[in-house]
Amino acid sequence: MNAGSVVRIFCTSQTPDYDAPWQAQTPSSSTGSGVVIDDRRILTGAHVVANATFVQVQKIDDPTKYTATLVGVCHDADLALLQVDDPRFHSGLSPAPLGELPALRDRVSVVGFPVGGQEVSVTEGIVSRIEVQRYSHSRRRLLAITVDAAINSGNSGGPVFRGDEVVGIAFQSLRDAENIGEVVPTVLIRRFLQAVEKGRSVDVPSLSIRVQGLESPTLRRSAGLPDDRSGVLVVAVPSGSSGDGVLQPGDVLMSVDGHPIANNGTVRYLGRFRTDVPAVLGDKFVGDALPATVWRDGAVHDLQLTLQPLTVLAERNRYDVRPRYFVYGGLVFQPLSRDFLATWREWWKNAPAEFLFAYWSGMPSPACEERVVLSQVLADELTVGYTKRNNELVDTVGGVAPRNLAHLVALIEAAAARGEPLVIRTTWGFQVVLDPAEVAERQPHILARYRIPADRSEEL
Repeated sequence: MNAGSVVRIFCTSQTPDYDAPWQAQTPSSSTGSGVVIDDRRILTGAHVVANATFVQVQKIDDPTKYTATLVGVCHDADLALLQVDDPRFHSGLSPAPLGELPALRDRVSVVGFPVGGQEVSVTEGIVSRIEVQRYSHSRRRLLAITVDAAINSGNSGGPVFRGDEVVGIAFQSLRDAENIGEVVPTVLIRRFLQAVEKGRSVDVPSLSIRVQGLESPTLRRSAGLPDDRSGVLVVAVPSGSSGDGVLQPGDVLMSVDGHPIANNGTVRYLGRFRTDVPAVLGDKFVGDALPATVWRDGAVHDLQLTLQPLTVLAERNRYDVRPRYFVYGGLVFQPLSRDFLATWREWWKNAPAEFLFAYWSGMPSPACEERVVLSQVLADELTVGYTKRNNELVDTVGGVAPRNLAHLVALIEAAAARGEPLVIRTTWGFQVVLDPAEVAERQPHILARYRIPADRSEEL
């Protein structure tokens, strides 16, 4: 075990404020761990440096803190790559090599700097499970290694060693369990490093389709699937997903990339582990071709999918980017997203029911790529009588359903250019009517009153 390659990371970060999307919250400080993997670069967890404004690293035997820059981040797989240019930092350092996927019951060591002390900490355990798990940072289901070694706050982002080789990066511990931690495997780490080096997308691709298991004999017969075949029933194919234009609802997806799919939706990964289909995509890139086999209309069809990023109606966690928003006449619009939902305490049960339904069950289509929320109505003489119409989904603008936030802006500006009264209806059936001439007069005063630097986010 090369403990000398492990470093402590100090991060100052500033999280966006989705209650007031034109501003950010107060800066905060945190610590994490990382490992030197070559002459200049440090591998750590994306959550360690998410929304970072300033990052420093420190070696085990050196009190000096060296400034680091972020050269790559994959929030999907909770991985980040830092670089330190100061040659003094690299003096005496021996980078740690990356190993292969371990076997069950292999003994491993988790090394890092947990909070509550200055010295490096080493906890040991064994590999107890290798399967697809939910990554708390991104909400993605990806391959992960489970170890029975403690991963505490500050320890995450640090390496997990098997002998002298790094077999993963510690990223989370399991709630309601003692000394159970999760580790990003090197199959995802190598894919991330290759993406950074070759300038490819760091996003981990996803099929993004909705499927149903075929464990029920009646359901299999209904799908026309012979007894000697297995797979999962394709229920829905979102617009823009990897299956868009190739897969169809009613198909039985029998294999991907040569991996047969069982009726419960699992595959045999590397011939060793029975787990879910996302494990197969761990070493793939967005844009790669993925062979797939389906049962359709009583026959086997060999197809080819072009892999795309995760495709959802409401964005999952986003980092290192500012919220998208648009303010018009005191009305504040933004896309429905998990970050916006998180403005409610225990959002999964306290956010509006229609928001939760759209988040969990909604799927993008050509007519609706994302749902837009009227999140606030700022008090002004222009908005008298409308201030209770906050936190509602926009249904139509001038009788047209907006496809996304950019389309909503275009609809509003087109109506304003025509000088027509603007009618915005919400999914609750309520309406807000504004006079474009009055908005043009009041808009500068509203922006100044609420200290809003611009009426829209940069990309709009």
